[in-house]
Amino acid sequence: MSRFFHGGLSDSESSSSDEEELYSEEEESEEEESSSEDGSDSAEEEEDDDSSDDDSDEEGGSRFLRGAESDDSDDEDGKRTVKSAKDKRMEEIEGMIKAIENAQKINDWVTISAEFDKLNRAVQKAGTTTPKIYVKAIAELEEFMNDTVKDKAAAKKMNAANARALNAIKQKVKRNNRTYETEIETFRKDKDAFMVEEDLTDVTVTKKSKGTPMQNVAPEAEDDDGFATVGRGGKTLSYTPESIFKHLRVIIESRGKKNTDRGEQIKIMEKLLEVAQSPYQKIKVLLALISTRFDLTTGSQNYMSVEQWKSAEKEFNILVDVLEASHEFVVVENAEEWDDEEKAPQPEKGETFKIPGSIVSIVDRLDDELTRSLQHIDPHTTEYIERLSDEGTLYTSILRSQLYLERLNKQSIPSDEALNRVIMRRLDHVYFKPEQVITTGEERAWKAIPAKLDSTISPRSKVSGPASELLHSLCTHLYQHDAASVLRTRAMLSHIYHYALHNQFYKARDMLLMSHLQEGIHGADVSTQILYNRTLVQVGLCAFRAGLIFEAQTAMQEICGTGRLKELLAQGVQIQRYQQVTPEQERLERQRQLPFHQHINLELLECAYLTCSMLLEIPALAASGSSPDVKKRVISKTFRRMLEYHERQIFTGPPENTRDHVMQAAKALAAGEWKKSSELIHAIKIWDLLPEPQKIKDMLSEKIQEEGLRTYLFTYAPYYDTLSLSRLTEMFDLSNRKVAALVSKMIAHEEIAAALDQVNNAIIFRKGVELSRLQSLALTLADKASGLTEMNERFLEQKTQGQGGFQEGGQQRGGARGGRGRGRGRGGRGGREGDREGGQRPQKSVQFQQQSGFHGGAMKT
Repeated sequence: MSRFFHGGLSDSESSSSDEEELYSEEEESEEEESSSEDGSDSAEEEEDDDSSDDDSDEEGGSRFLRGAESDDSDDEDGKRTVKSAKDKRMEEIEGMIKAIENAQKINDWVTISAEFDKLNRAVQKAGTTTPKIYVKAIAELEEFMNDTVKDKAAAKKMNAANARALNAIKQKVKRNNRTYETEIETFRKDKDAFMVEEDLTDVTVTKKSKGTPMQNVAPEAEDDDGFATVGRGGKTLSYTPESIFKHLRVIIESRGKKNTDRGEQIKIMEKLLEVAQSPYQKIKVLLALISTRFDLTTGSQNYMSVEQWKSAEKEFNILVDVLEASHEFVVVENAEEWDDEEKAPQPEKGETFKIPGSIVSIVDRLDDELTRSLQHIDPHTTEYIERLSDEGTLYTSILRSQLYLERLNKQSIPSDEALNRVIMRRLDHVYFKPEQVITTGEERAWKAIPAKLDSTISPRSKVSGPASELLHSLCTHLYQHDAASVLRTRAMLSHIYHYALHNQFYKARDMLLMSHLQEGIHGADVSTQILYNRTLVQVGLCAFRAGLIFEAQTAMQEICGTGRLKELLAQGVQIQRYQQVTPEQERLERQRQLPFHQHINLELLECAYLTCSMLLEIPALAASGSSPDVKKRVISKTFRRMLEYHERQIFTGPPENTRDHVMQAAKALAAGEWKKSSELIHAIKIWDLLPEPQKIKDMLSEKIQEEGLRTYLFTYAPYYDTLSLSRLTEMFDLSNRKVAALVSKMIAHEEIAAALDQVNNAIIFRKGVELSRLQSLALTLADKASGLTEMNERFLEQKTQGQGGFQEGGQQRGGARGGRGRGRGRGGRGGREGDREGGQRPQKSVQFQQQSGFHGGAMKT
């Protein structure tokens, strides 16, 4: 196609490849001449995609239609005027400024806001030199905006959209004019001289070869390899102390937006930190840098990389160093942002300048990220040990933040809440550790802290003292100064756990009972409930080590008897059978898991619980078996269920695990073979994990001998008239005094019907009249009939619920019948006991039990 017909085609029919073929050498020379006349403006034209497309279309048509008649491009004289890109942009900027002025006349802030955004974008594309008409426009717009805000009558007449636009543009103008503050001040001093003054540029424009855009080269911004960092518009980025806040403002504004390269932002802020000079600049850069590192970790399934975590921890220590060296600057949460980006604040001597930020939030995030990484690492690898070594440096950072917050309190800057949170974090790292480990960690942490710093809560001088004093001082501070009950509750549970871990059972038990935590723990958050479960279990283990079997079984029963031991102690996710768990619930469960080094050995816990249950259940089973009329009391349903399953097995091989050892020991103890039972319990290897295992085994041997004696008396008492104490001494290898004490205690508690003859050193048993088979069957039938009656009344109450007369009558009948049933049961039991004892036993004790209501109730609990 001839090139002379190309101009008549539409834009859609023409392509870039056709235009390249139509260029001749003469046209290329003309293009070079026009580009040399335009200067830097033509280079900027090639950089901008939006404007270059339009200009190329116009110039393409003008090359072949130059001199021809055209309605669009010809003026009155029939000549076409060629405009440069700079002139076109200036016309565009003038049009936007005119639109803003027209909108000001009618007070249309919606239009002003939209045109103001377009104007700023157009000025950014225009180049490095700021147009003077733009400076004049934004200065006049700020004055008009201030006048409008002061005019309250006009503000009331605005509609909602206009008022919202006014509020939005206030922030935009304020933020934008800070960048051009010097030019605006020059304009306001002498408006006429400012508009006439010629533009002065410091940038050297270099002519590049054809097809490459011009770039402003800043030699100080070049790297060692000869490369320079280029920003938007092809401009090189220079990092100077004066430009720190501008770069920070751009990074902070882009935080949270999509397609933001956080890695590049971190590199920029690292360079800003290198050029930062004043303490204020370093503090601002460090706060933004640490926050950006935390933003790299997105989602609850991931955890912060070790490299990024160590960098953030190192930068936090640098931040604390700067704050300790510069007392005039403090970082607090409720401070106001400093608006002036050009001029840093200069506090006077004795004055304190507050910078918005949160030291305790950084500490919390560092601690949480360390815990999350430990949760995801296999605890049986060396990687876990290496990662756990970072806990020492983190503990030092926590201690330094505590010292900093204590200094703020001395400067009359309230920071009690933040200080309490830091102390609680410190407690979380020490409460579960042995005393020697705590002391070593404290000494290392204080060595890394400057000698001039000291704490009033936990002084440096008491580092070498017992760890219980450190726990006591930290917990006491939270008891006295914490207004929120959550931290106080957690501090008390940590204190109790520490006492129980160090074999101070009575202190731990008294604190647990006096605090009444068990009454309201069900309303606490999940992490606090987990800490309560751990504390309760640790108190039980402490009682077990002290030889207090009943107290140990009672403390561990609530947790170990549920069958959800892993879940309640946050040491694993245990999905119950026929239980449906959503992925969200499973994810939350995994987030609550404790790191492996904080776990309590579940096998040791189960072994201690089953051993305590054996020592309590076997005598109780023997007592109920020898006296059928005695009401059976279940102490541990878990142990009973395991024992029944073990007894149903036809063939029982040698014990293979802890549970088998305890079950076979229980059967041997029930048969009176206390030596075999003791050997089976001693063969459990898990006792070696306890401190002083031989002492634990000796204690268990003694308890097995005592309970074996009790079991023997319960089983064979009906077959004896008298029994010599020396005989029991030989059978169970106990001292004569110990046997006499045990028998006296059983007689006092009415567990056996006997008397102790101290003269002859023997036990005299009192026989009762044994019931015939018909009487036993009659009593069994009466008990079953009473149970059926109560069950029918319960069903009737459920069926007639909501019908007043029937419900009240049913309750009254049920209550009366229940009272008669209880009275009949006790009377019958008392009568049978009297018959069995030949009428010698008085009925006074039975009457006292009926009056006090103690019988049966205490046994259930």
